[in-house]
Amino acid sequence: MRVSRDGRSWRIGADADVGWIAGQTTAGFSITTAIPPIFAAYATTYQADDVTAADYEQALVEDLSTHTPDQTWWLAYLDTGAHDVVFPHAPRVSLYWNWPYVLVEAGPEQALTWRTGHLRHGCGSLPDLFFPADRSWLVSALWDDTWTCVGGPEPLIDTLHGDPRTNGRRVRPDEDALPPGLTRE
Repeated sequence: MRVSRDGRSWRIGADADVGWIAGQTTAGFSITTAIPPIFAAYATTYQADDVTAADYEQALVEDLSTHTPDQTWWLAYLDTGAHDVVFPHAPRVSLYWNWPYVLVEAGPEQALTWRTGHLRHGCGSLPDLFFPADRSWLVSALWDDTWTCVGGPEPLIDTLHGDPRTNGRRVRPDEDALPPGLTRE
């Protein structure tokens, strides 16, 4: 299926496009609740008090883009009924605990511009889950978390860890993903 937006046609994803994620995560507090245990390194990121949502999101996408060859990205928007899924009439894919996501093949520009009024930040545009076509990294923010989980290659995680705008923190696969100073809701 394809949908139109911004004068272009966009491919809507299917369960096969996220099959590498589905059923590969584990319930609990570790980062593998959001990210399958298949990556070389892991991190959590979140918007610090002294960084705007737009600056945080821009920095995260810039850091990801720096470590990604030119290719499409899959953007997934969780359908909670409370915020924008960008393509409300598109079919859903099922991830995690059968949560419905709208999955669309686009890119970093669309990740930053398509959504408005994100539930976790009060404003912002990032999808709830996204990854490049080559699956070299995965970014996932579970609906009730105020932080974002990332799995990917060591150099990407090093970049996130060193970027004060993304507030990145390395996490081991078996470690609690909750960043210091934040609480679970």
